[in-house]
Amino acid sequence: MEQHQWSVEVTIDEHDNKTRAVARLRTRDDTHLTGVGHARKSPADPNVPEIGDELATARALSDLAHQLLECSAQDLEKVVHEPVTMNL
Repeated sequence: MEQHQWSVEVTIDEHDNKTRAVARLRTRDDTHLTGVGHARKSPADPNVPEIGDELATARALSDLAHQLLECSAQDLEKVVHEPVTMNL
């Protein structure tokens, strides 16, 4: 059995009181997908930057997962020569 390794790199930054996370996936066959997620603290919420980082990252990974699922469906359609529907 051959083992594969894919890497996801997440970068997090903040602009105008909004946290943005970018999740980049690289596979061994040069598939590169990028998911993006944002979070914004409500003025009434306590200042806990880690929460914004977590939320933005979760959203970026969710975006990335949906893109990967769509990519899988497109690849499968090429093999089976008919429309494919996949659910996350």
